[in-house]
Amino acid sequence: MATQPPDFTTRLMIDAGIGKGMRILDVGCGSGDVSFVLCDLVGRSGEIIGVDHDAGAIAIARHRCAAYDHPALRFLECDLLELQDALGTFDAIVGRRVLMYQKDAVATIRALSKYLRPGGIMVFQELDTTMVPASLESFPLHERAQAWIREMIAREGADLHIGFNLHGILTRAGLTVESVRAECLVQTPDTPYGLGNIVRACFSRITALGVASAEEVEIETLQQRLNQERSASSGIFIGDMMFGSWARKV
Repeated sequence: MATQPPDFTTRLMIDAGIGKGMRILDVGCGSGDVSFVLCDLVGRSGEIIGVDHDAGAIAIARHRCAAYDHPALRFLECDLLELQDALGTFDAIVGRRVLMYQKDAVATIRALSKYLRPGGIMVFQELDTTMVPASLESFPLHERAQAWIREMIAREGADLHIGFNLHGILTRAGLTVESVRAECLVQTPDTPYGLGNIVRACFSRITALGVASAEEVEIETLQQRLNQERSASSGIFIGDMMFGSWARKV
């Protein structure tokens, strides 16, 4: 049986140098998805601390911890700009879709750098909407669903062009950038993709911010309608562009 290739996040962490025995800080960890990826990369000799200001997300992350049985994985409810010195320093600080929400990303990186050991690495993966959505054929429902998400994060104050800004942000913060990469998510007629499920996960935020009404979204049938639209086409649709970068503290 063929194995699934590593996803963008895993490849980014590996290529940045995340490895066995490292001490990692996962900022804006949410319910722990990236932290659990890191468990496999650092092994049982490594340590991962995930921090997030959302008490609900931290509660979920702690509940999920039991399934991983990692001796040095813990989650703290804490704003990433209010870290305690008692945390010590780390071999790497990572974050996914976190930097894009910071009011002053350069100041945030500078503040986090205090907790990074000399020679340590800062790794961020961010969503950028500059070049998407993109297609040669018409995908009106896909475009509408992507627009809901894009407008939601814009109203939440996110930098929609964070990918193009990553190099400058990390450099101005005093780090030495070693790599910037980008990868798009290609949807074909026969490639399953849960855009409707992503909208469902964001549904309360979309409606609360006035981006779209429940009647406009029709969430219960959205994924089915998206699948039908894609399968009825011979073209491809690109809705997401991910950027990743790592930089070193010298």
